[in-house]
Amino acid sequence: MVNVAIAGGTGGVGRTILEVLQATSQHQAFVLSRQASQHLPNTITMNYDDTDRIADILERKNIHTTKRFVPSGYAIPYPQRALEFLPQLNDYFEAIYELRRSGLEWTVFHNGIFLDYFGTPALTSYLKPNVFVIDMEHKVAAIPGDGNTPVTFTYTFDLARFIVASLDLEKWDEESRVIGDEKTFNEFVALAEEARGSKFQVFYDDVEKLQRSEITELPGHKALYKQIPKESFQWFTSIFERFTADGTSHIARAGSLNERFPDIKPLSVKNMLDRYWKNA
Repeated sequence: MVNVAIAGGTGGVGRTILEVLQATSQHQAFVLSRQASQHLPNTITMNYDDTDRIADILERKNIHTTKRFVPSGYAIPYPQRALEFLPQLNDYFEAIYELRRSGLEWTVFHNGIFLDYFGTPALTSYLKPNVFVIDMEHKVAAIPGDGNTPVTFTYTFDLARFIVASLDLEKWDEESRVIGDEKTFNEFVALAEEARGSKFQVFYDDVEKLQRSEITELPGHKALYKQIPKESFQWFTSIFERFTADGTSHIARAGSLNERFPDIKPLSVKNMLDRYWKNA
């Protein structure tokens, strides 16, 4: 059995990993959080600025920090050139640099775009709501580029199942790839139209438009502006839409964890749409 500490285990991907870990009897999970929780077992309140105390607590809990580490990523293999238009990635690249120097065994998980964003509220997910490229509720899509570039879509609970399975691997590679499904956005929209039983209104945003930090506004975007201003939302979303148009969001299947754990059957785009949107 392995003791696993999850930083940020109270929400998002961390909460998902925690639930999948708790469903197994092989490993014990601890949640690292800045605030105490009465709802999550084994929560350890942390001051992340006090590194000595962190090391002491983890050692007392028999959490093997000197053996393995997974940095927060759960997305795509960001190209170094992305720093030119997304300087926030500097912390990510610095973390990878330090890990390579550390002597730790570590891996970063690449899974493409989260399939959760295209489901209904009935699809269990701890991600914050988002409308990305396809507005399923309003039957409108604004596709980056020509829509013919394959994109990897992965459900968070499937990602978590691969992460938990990988704890038993004898050796980790620096990159762990997870593929839920692979579809172009044109293919995705066709499946969405089939599931919803009607045609979608479809726009295409060329790369030049995305490079200007402009995207076609979808009806579902307006509710999101309460959390993030429209200009910031369009800037950030346009960057990740560019990543789908240039192929960065298509995760290579060869050598992926799917090949190492063939018994894990991820949720496909079609199955998700048919299960949650047909007759919705």
